[in-house]
Amino acid sequence: MKLIHNQAEWNPLWLNHLRTNQQIGLVPTMGALHDGHLDLVKKSRSTCEVTVVSIFVNPTQFNNPEDFQKYPKTLDQDLEKLEQAGVDYVFLPTEKVMYPFPSKLKFDFGDLEHVLEGEFRPGHFNGVGIVVSKLFHLIRPQVAFFGQKDLQQVAVIKRLVDDLSFDLKLEVVPTKRESDGLAMSSRNLRLNQEERQKALILFHSLEKAKAELFSGKNWLEIQRQIESEFEHEHVAKLEYFELIHPDSFETYSSFDSSQKSSVCISAFIGEIRLIDNMPIIS
Repeated sequence: MKLIHNQAEWNPLWLNHLRTNQQIGLVPTMGALHDGHLDLVKKSRSTCEVTVVSIFVNPTQFNNPEDFQKYPKTLDQDLEKLEQAGVDYVFLPTEKVMYPFPSKLKFDFGDLEHVLEGEFRPGHFNGVGIVVSKLFHLIRPQVAFFGQKDLQQVAVIKRLVDDLSFDLKLEVVPTKRESDGLAMSSRNLRLNQEERQKALILFHSLEKAKAELFSGKNWLEIQRQIESEFEHEHVAKLEYFELIHPDSFETYSSFDSSQKSSVCISAFIGEIRLIDNMPIIS
């Protein structure tokens, strides 16, 4: 496994892989790696001849500066995991490499900016769009791998790839969960023991909603019931719980089994904001 830090180091390596017709897969991360990230690596290695993992905590996608400062950083452990996973290259840029000048460009992803993550994290998707565009230009992969847990981010990146004609394929890998169902997330490292247990309310809410939708219960009744359960849980504060179309993120007021749908949830567990989602009709 080789570490690369800038485009000058990467260019001759990329050119060599291009000449030998080897497909390059990119797994963008912000570090603090868990088995969900390693699932993306595994998918890349099974699809592509070369796998590059980037580790960069991107400041422009944090609408809360304190959240950026407290984001877990576990570089030594990350590199050990990636080496064991058989990664070929790790891209470790500094902030100066990624942002040699303050970014003045602003992305607007239309309707995706005004619902769920777009509504509650203003400016977040602009930061995602900029850093992902930079990674695509710097690494020039043929395939890029993202996790389903960040479902709205996936929708944003699909729109980015389509609208800007990036010559690559996106692969979306299902959410990896702990044995008790909690979606794996780097932010889970910040939960204390009580919060870790209480965080299961997100997964249990999604499971309950899916089961009750298929039993014929009205969606708005399910939504109100979940909101009520959160009101009685002092550690957890619900931000949103919505039935949506997984591509457009149009929110539904009723369930139609003939339409694609997912349930998305965001909640604070103590001070830690977690998100999750579950496909209902794929």
